[in-house]
Amino acid sequence: MAEKGSAPLPSFTACGDLPPGIHPATLRDVLERFGKETLQRALMAQRLQRIHRMAAAAGHVSRFIVFGSFVTAKPDPNDVDIFLLMDDGFDLAQLRGGLQLLFDHAVAQAHLGASVFWLRRSAALGGEQETIEHWQTRRDGRRRGIVEIIKEVRGDHDRKRQ
Repeated sequence: MAEKGSAPLPSFTACGDLPPGIHPATLRDVLERFGKETLQRALMAQRLQRIHRMAAAAGHVSRFIVFGSFVTAKPDPNDVDIFLLMDDGFDLAQLRGGLQLLFDHAVAQAHLGASVFWLRRSAALGGEQETIEHWQTRRDGRRRGIVEIIKEVRGDHDRKRQ
């Protein structure tokens, strides 16, 4: 998964969305910001954690994007919406131990409570960035912010504890 600098996630817009853009954040930051206010949000956060672990176990994740109502001010999101951009070496047939569930949209919705979409990098028409930016578009055509989960990197705080 991507390693980029993480900045605090921005405030919501007047309509309850993140401002347009791809906002990098660690899984810990996403869970802290979006996974605590209601019981439903806590449940969605658990689902996100499970899916993140499954994606990491599958390997070959290039970018992990969270979009939709979970990353809005909506108190009770229905599910977690995820887009995975996989490296070209990803081979679905090689997955074992139930990991294939994650890569079948209908099965992931039924068994994991998440809408999971994915592509290999080489299938990203218009390029990787354009493909990811597409997920900012809401059903009504307006743009909203999305979150890219990035790896935690050891920062100054960790070095001070050593």
